[in-house]
Amino acid sequence: MEELIRDWGYIILFLYSFGGGFVALAVAGVLSFSGELNIFVSIAVAGVANFIGDQFLFYMARHNKHFANDIMKKYGRKVAYTHLLMRRYGYLAIFLQKYIYGVKTLVPLAIGLTKYSAQRFAFYNVFASTLWAIVVGSVAYMLGEVVLTYAEDYKYIGIGIILLIVFSVSYLYKKI
Repeated sequence: MEELIRDWGYIILFLYSFGGGFVALAVAGVLSFSGELNIFVSIAVAGVANFIGDQFLFYMARHNKHFANDIMKKYGRKVAYTHLLMRRYGYLAIFLQKYIYGVKTLVPLAIGLTKYSAQRFAFYNVFASTLWAIVVGSVAYMLGEVVLTYAEDYKYIGIGIILLIVFSVSYLYKKI
């Protein structure tokens, strides 16, 4: 198992972080604490992949508006929430979207559909992706001992709690 993590861990982290990556980076932080991965490499890989993913979504919306509009029609309430975030917080929405489940992919798409400057989006996205990777990776690394200590004792309860949280968050976002 250790060889699998060492051989494929960063590739999986990159691919998962391209589309979001919160959970993968948290797992990589814990694995870094246990010595399976390097925390600095994990943060760098996740940050770069997250930046590239958001840039991809931005340019996809900018150059293929019909496709982006079709995607966004499926998520009416979340798109409205995204526009509210952008109006209320401006460029800070680029930072906030990294931490809000359900709108992470919609903000770059929505911004790409507007006349927002591509250079300005890239500038803020670099800092937002870097900050996100450092915060999530570092917190997961620091909590690594706690997670590993209680993982074996409470693994079945933990799986149940995680599933409960995932289903609750999914349900709440469908209601919003």
